[in-house]
Amino acid sequence: MGLVLFALFLGIPLAEIALFVVIGGRIGVLATIAIVIVTAIAGAWLVRRQGLETLNRARADIERNVLPAGAMSEGLAILVAGAFLLTPGFLTDTIGFALLIPPVRRSLIAAIGNWLAARVSIYEMGGGQPGNGPRGGGSGQRDDIVDVEAVEIEIDTDGRTDDPTEKTESGKQNPRGGPSPWRAP
Repeated sequence: MGLVLFALFLGIPLAEIALFVVIGGRIGVLATIAIVIVTAIAGAWLVRRQGLETLNRARADIERNVLPAGAMSEGLAILVAGAFLLTPGFLTDTIGFALLIPPVRRSLIAAIGNWLAARVSIYEMGGGQPGNGPRGGGSGQRDDIVDVEAVEIEIDTDGRTDDPTEKTESGKQNPRGGPSPWRAP
């Protein structure tokens, strides 16, 4: 992974420099600079517009009590597109504009999601029951019933305690009238 990142951080700037030299030699320096400025302005406008649309979609999902996972992942892709578009260069502008095309963006998000899902293991916690461990693993049997013991706790709502002399560690009177079950003895 480190070698891939090194190649990207070295390869992309070198490719951008080569493209500047080739394109600048064909259309001239001023035209090349103008193209870079125009693509940055157009890219910023598109990123803002699509970002607001995605934000509104996320808000609508939240209002419907739906996790806005799709809108969040698209928002992240639009943020990355904006970073590419604001970086001067033809290669980065091409990648940035490609990320602003919704079908391309969704395909890339799906591909990244599938790649991540293939590398993640989900473990279920349990006390040695069959089927625990990696999901889909074990003996194939699952026990979805959990035995628990419930204890009802009554809290005195008027603030009085059973033992008025009981004090907490800070020296204040314990409002529940006894040692805390959560504090180590």
